[in-house]
Amino acid sequence: MKTSESFRGLYCTASGDQHDLTATGPTDTGGRLEPMYDTSGIEWGMDTSAFERGSDADTDNDLDITTRSMWRYNELLPFIDPITAGEGDTPLVTAPQLAAEVGVETLAIKDEGRNPTGTILDRGLSSAVTAARETGADLLALATPGNAGQSAAAYAGIAGLRSYAFVPSRTPFSNKAMVNVHGSEMRVAGGRYPDAEDALAEQLQSDWYTLQEFDNPYRHDGIKTVAFELAEAHGWDMPDAIVVPAGTGEVVAGVAKGFRELTAADILDSMPTLYAAQPSGCAPIVDAATEGAVEVEPWDNPDTIVGELEIPDPNGGTVALEAIDECDGEIIAVDDDAILEAAVVAAQHAGLEIGAAGGAAIAAVDKLADRGVFDPTDTVIAVNTESGTKTADVLRSHLMGKGI
Repeated sequence: MKTSESFRGLYCTASGDQHDLTATGPTDTGGRLEPMYDTSGIEWGMDTSAFERGSDADTDNDLDITTRSMWRYNELLPFIDPITAGEGDTPLVTAPQLAAEVGVETLAIKDEGRNPTGTILDRGLSSAVTAARETGADLLALATPGNAGQSAAAYAGIAGLRSYAFVPSRTPFSNKAMVNVHGSEMRVAGGRYPDAEDALAEQLQSDWYTLQEFDNPYRHDGIKTVAFELAEAHGWDMPDAIVVPAGTGEVVAGVAKGFRELTAADILDSMPTLYAAQPSGCAPIVDAATEGAVEVEPWDNPDTIVGELEIPDPNGGTVALEAIDECDGEIIAVDDDAILEAAVVAAQHAGLEIGAAGGAAIAAVDKLADRGVFDPTDTVIAVNTESGTKTADVLRSHLMGKGI
C-alpha cells in the first residue's frame, strides 16, 4: 500500500499487536483494529495552513491535495493516493438567532450535508474504499440504514469496483435510488437495520471486502478530519463544546480521535468537551451511560423516525462511551418531535438544510442549554451529519402535523 510517512499501521485495541494493513474485522483477541500515527513531527499551527502543508505531497494521480478536501491533512491520514470526490472542507456556519435562543455567545453548525453525497460518512468511505483498492478487493459490501450505502456506491464507482449495499425497507427512496445511480447493487431487507445486517451475512455468497463501520478500521479514521477542520477554524484552538448525533458510534469515535491526535501532537493542550445525542426511541448508548456500564446492550424495541440513528445494537457503542468519557462530555436522549423541530428551525433561521440526524445534535444543544450546561460566553458547535434533502419528506410531515 502507498501510505503516508506518519502512518504506523493497524493495531489491536485489546492486545496492542500490529496487524497487516489489509486486515478487517475484530481480532482474535476480541479487539478492534485502529489506525495509528506518529504525531511527533506534526507542527500545525497559525503559521502553517493545511493548504501550504499539502503542496509537496507525493501522489501518482491527478489530485492536488492542496484543494479543499479532507486530504489536505495527508500527514495524519493513511494513504497518499486516495479515492476522493472532494469530501471535507465543509462550512462552519454561525447561527446568531439560534445562539440567542440558547443563551450562548456563538452557536455554529458544521454542515456535513455539503459533502459529495450529502453525508459526513463520505469522509470515512473515501478512506475505506481507498483501502479496498489498495488491498486488491474485487467486491465491496456493507449493511446500512441508507447514507453509507449511497456514499460507498459513489466511491466504489470512482474506484471501478463492484459493491453491494444491503438496506432496510424503510431506507429513504433518495438513498435507494442513488445507490443504483452510482452503479452499485442493492438488496432491500424487510424490517429495520438489523434485518439488513442479517441479510448481508446470509445472502451474499461471494467473498467480499467489508465496508462496515469499525469492521473496516478506516471509516471512523476518515471522520476524524472533522476535528482537524474545527480546530483549524478556531486558530488551532478548540470551541467550548461540540455536539454530534450518535447512531453506530463512528461519528463520536472519529471526532474524538481527531482531537486526541491533535492533543498527542501538542497542537491542542487538552481535549474539548464532546456531547452526543440519540433519539429517545432508540438510545442504547444513553442507557449504558446512565447505568454506568462499560458495554452497550442492544435496544429491544427501537422506535424513532430518524432512520440513520435507529441503530439498536451499535458496533461502536462501547467506543462512543469511551470517547465521551475521555472528552468529559455526556450523551443524552432527545425526542423525535424535538429533533424534527430543531431541523426545521435551523432551516428557517439559519438557512441550512439540516437532515433529521443533524436535528438531533441541535435539539441536544437546546436540551443542554435548558439545563444550564453552557456559559453565556461559550462557543458551541453542532454537527449536522446529513443533507436535509435526505429526509425532506419527514421534515415536511412534521410541519403538516402542526397544521402548516
